[in-house]
Amino acid sequence: MTARPHLLLYEPRTEGHHLGWLRFMVEDLLSAEWRLTVAADLRPDCEPVIREHLGNLISAVTLVNAYDATTQRPGGGNTSAIAHRLRESGANHVFLCAFDEIASHCWRRAALGMVPPTELRGRFGGIYHRPRFLVAPWWSPNRWLKQVGFERWLRRGWVRPLLFVDEYLARELQARFPGAPVFFLPDPCPPGYDGNRAAARQHLNLPEKRCVLLFYGGGYRRKGLHLAVGALLELPVEAPVFLLCAGLQNPTGETARGLEQLVRQNRARLVNRYVTVAEEKELFTASDVVLLPYLNHFGTSGVLSRAMAAGKPVIASDEQLLGRLVREHGLGLLFLSGSVPALCECIRRAVQLSPEATSRFVTAARAYAERYSRGAYRLALLNALGACVKNPA
Repeated sequence: MTARPHLLLYEPRTEGHHLGWLRFMVEDLLSAEWRLTVAADLRPDCEPVIREHLGNLISAVTLVNAYDATTQRPGGGNTSAIAHRLRESGANHVFLCAFDEIASHCWRRAALGMVPPTELRGRFGGIYHRPRFLVAPWWSPNRWLKQVGFERWLRRGWVRPLLFVDEYLARELQARFPGAPVFFLPDPCPPGYDGNRAAARQHLNLPEKRCVLLFYGGGYRRKGLHLAVGALLELPVEAPVFLLCAGLQNPTGETARGLEQLVRQNRARLVNRYVTVAEEKELFTASDVVLLPYLNHFGTSGVLSRAMAAGKPVIASDEQLLGRLVREHGLGLLFLSGSVPALCECIRRAVQLSPEATSRFVTAARAYAERYSRGAYRLALLNALGACVKNPA
C-alpha cells in the first residue's frame, strides 16, 4: 500500500486572505488524502481565529505553532528555520502559503552564490503573491539581484512548485523557463455569497432604498478607505448612497473624523472588528457595489473574488492586475487611482446604473466566478503539488 504524501503547510499570518486560503488548502489537500501538518499562528490572540476558520478540519491535521515560544517571531522566516521545521514535522515537503515570507531573502542570497540547506532542494515550494521585481518597469541593483537569484533557483531545481496568482505573469514565466515548476493558481470565488439580498439587508438593518457600497478588509492606507470616505463626503447629504465598512479598520485622523461624520448623518456604518465567515457572506449579499480603491495594489484581491461570488459590480482603481481584470472581464467601473473626484464620479454612475447595465455586470461576475471557482483552485493546487511532490518510499 502506497503511503500518503506528508506535507507541512506553513502559514504564520492571519490578516487579509491568509486564513481563508489556508482553509481552502486544507480542505482540498485532505480531499486528495494528503497527510497534513499545519504550522499556524497559535499565539493567544490568534489561535481562536485559526480554530474558527478551520473548524472541524482541525481534527484531521496536526496543528503546530508557527511562532517561536521565546522570541514570538515566525519560526520559518529563513531557509534554515524551514529546514528545521521540515525535519521536526517528519513531512516529505514544505509548502509556504505565502512564499513572499522568504522570497526576497532567498533571491538576494542566491545571486551572491549562497544556497539553502541542501535537504531543501526540490522539497519546498509555495504561493508567490507579490513578485513585484518581475514586472517593475525600472532597473535597480536590488531588482537585478532578485532577478539573478530567482532565475538560479528555477534553473537549479530548488523550489518545487512555485504558484503565481497572476495568470498573465505565470504564462510569461512558463514561456521563459520551459519545464520549470511554475503554475497558475486562481484567486478563488468561494460559494455561498449569493444569498437573499432583502433578507440580508433586513438582518443587518441597512437602508433598503439606498445604494450600499461595501468597503471590506483591513484598514491599511493602501486599501484606500480615506478615498472612500472623502468621496462620500463630496456627495450631497441626500444622495441615495450608504457606505458600509467592515473588518478591523481602526481609522485615524481625518479619515476617522470623516467616517464619524458620515455615521452621525446616517450615511455610513463601521463594523470595526474581526468578521466571521458567516458575517462576511451576509455583508457581500446585502451590498450593491463593492469598493476597491486600492493604491498601488499588486496582484489579485480576495475582496474582488468575493464580490464576484456575490454577483456584485465593483468600483476599482485603474492600475496593475486589478484594473486589467476588471476591464477585460467587464466587472465594474474604473477610476483614476488616488483621485477622490474620480471615485466620486464613479459612485454617481453606480447609483444611476440602469437595470440592463446592472444585469450585464451580474452576468460578467457570474462568468468570472465560474472561471475562477473553488473547483478551479482545487484542481490547480492539486495538479501543481502532485506534479512536484513524490510519495514517500
